[in-house]
Amino acid sequence: MNTEYKILFDAERCVACHGCVVACRAWRELPTDIFFRRLETIWQKGEPMPRLRHASVACQHCAEPACVEACPVGAIRKNADGLVLVDEDSCVGCRACESACPFGVPQYPEKSGGNMAKCDLCLGRFDMEKEEPPCVATCPTRALALVRMDAEEKKRTEKALLNLLASGTL
Repeated sequence: MNTEYKILFDAERCVACHGCVVACRAWRELPTDIFFRRLETIWQKGEPMPRLRHASVACQHCAEPACVEACPVGAIRKNADGLVLVDEDSCVGCRACESACPFGVPQYPEKSGGNMAKCDLCLGRFDMEKEEPPCVATCPTRALALVRMDAEEKKRTEKALLNLLASGTL
């Protein structure tokens, strides 16, 4: 069975410390207007009281990435390990991927100019078989985990995150 990489998120473990966001920004030296990972706060209606949940959101490296299909110039591709990668030099900045992505992941650096950028799981920056990306390694509650899974399991985790994001008020 073919497996692919993904960063799995467990909402029950997340305490909204923002460690994953800060680690990503520091490690990647991102411009101030770009966030490869963001933390969403979700208020879910409930009885007797609303429930506060959090979601650490970055590229899901989807089983069937809508951004790849939407890109008119083929600047986005999925590699053999399941990583969805963008060739920033080939990107024409049409933002079709931004409209297609259900997670709101594609980023365009407004201040510095430039084409689409997003999480690439820090490809080439560490040994994926032995180490973890900074966002995962920094999480004190282990709400993030670098895992390999098959396409069907990836689809289930994508749907679960979309359901969490849609379950309340952001």
